[in-house]
Amino acid sequence: MEAMKVRRFCLPFALSLLLPVVFTASAANTTDNSSLIAKGKYVAIAADCGACHNAPHNAAEMGGGYIITSPLGNIFASNITPSKIAGIGDYTEEDFSRTVREGINKQGQHLYPAMPYTSYAKITDEDMHALYVYFMQGVKPSDKPAPVTALPFPFNMRSGMAVWNRFFADARPFQPRADVSEEVNRGDYLVNALAHCDTCHTPRNAFMGQDNSKALSGGNLGSWYAPNITPDKNSGIGGWRDEEIAQYLKTGHVAGKAQAAGPMAEAVEHSLQHLSDSDINAIVAYLRQIPAVHQGESVPRDGMGAPADTEARLRGLSQVDPGWKVFSSTCANCHQDNGQGNARYPSLFHNTVTGAPQADNLIATIIYGVHRDVNGEAIAMPGFGPDAFYTDRLTDQQIADVSNYVLKNLGNSALNVTAEQVKTVRENGKPPLIARLADPTVWGIAAIGLLILLGVIYSALRKRKHHAAA
Repeated sequence: MEAMKVRRFCLPFALSLLLPVVFTASAANTTDNSSLIAKGKYVAIAADCGACHNAPHNAAEMGGGYIITSPLGNIFASNITPSKIAGIGDYTEEDFSRTVREGINKQGQHLYPAMPYTSYAKITDEDMHALYVYFMQGVKPSDKPAPVTALPFPFNMRSGMAVWNRFFADARPFQPRADVSEEVNRGDYLVNALAHCDTCHTPRNAFMGQDNSKALSGGNLGSWYAPNITPDKNSGIGGWRDEEIAQYLKTGHVAGKAQAAGPMAEAVEHSLQHLSDSDINAIVAYLRQIPAVHQGESVPRDGMGAPADTEARLRGLSQVDPGWKVFSSTCANCHQDNGQGNARYPSLFHNTVTGAPQADNLIATIIYGVHRDVNGEAIAMPGFGPDAFYTDRLTDQQIADVSNYVLKNLGNSALNVTAEQVKTVRENGKPPLIARLADPTVWGIAAIGLLILLGVIYSALRKRKHHAAA
């Protein structure tokens, strides 16, 4: 009886000793998990996942639906919430890793390289694990399916991506170099893996594969152009101070040099401004020591132009530059009549857009405007293209006229913009060779050429057979 008492009273006592241990362990696991989720979220921000998978019209975080305009057609970003209905809720970590690194989803379907898996292949196992935990536990499920991508033939045959991957995808993991500092290695990892700067700033060949022999020396992005960011003093950013590069990455603005627009503005808004100072400095350190690529410029892009005096000379004349008319009525109110800008609107001389060796970004800025949100402050310039919501829409010829006025008086006067060039930029740029394969005319010509070739072969075989019989 006494023994039973002891056992009866020992059980609660034993539990009282055990429960603090259990709750302490549980609390520790929760803390560790929260820490891992926070790390995964930072990795997702550095990888700029939200730029594509957070669509403006879709309130669900990572719910997809964002339209990525490519030379091959429109690609819809997928739902990557942990929904088991519309997202990646039934993905194992192995499924998730294969999708991110190799561009092959759980269903075995190849992704298009609008998803930068060619860079994400270098993500470390540690970061991949944190990323997986964040998406599975830190993102709210959304059961709303994203629109399905439907590219024209032959690009709708996703199996063809296996061939492309064999030639242009590098699945090797990131390997730090022994001959550089830890900071430079971190910058290398950010530039060429997580932040995937290389996917925009490296030129591409006719089949849309990166030409890494000219890494980070600039590349076409449809309507936009990602400039040379190698340390060449004229062609690249070799003349920038470290703090100027860091400021640009964090804010998208450096007075008297550059302002981010288009895809770069999105990168600043969704990703770069949220990175730690140490990571920003690591990117700067890495960019400082890569090979400089010179492309023939004798003056830095931000060194061209001077204040214009055309306002005083042209006002009141009966025959004036048509570009000045557009500038005076549309641009001068913000950028000033001499183009010097003010505290809020940038100068149009000593500006990397107007001093660039190509006019794409100037044209695209006029067409689409500038939109970025930095530190809670919206930076905006309205677009003036034919599809803009702004009332003062400009024709292609008017955009060409005002571009030429700005270039002649404030920037790179060697350039000349045509209405046809404006139309090309407005229609997402000149398509690469591989994109022309979708043109039915190309297929028709190829079919005719094949029939002619078959006819020649058939005739030759008949002649050979005839001679043999004789």
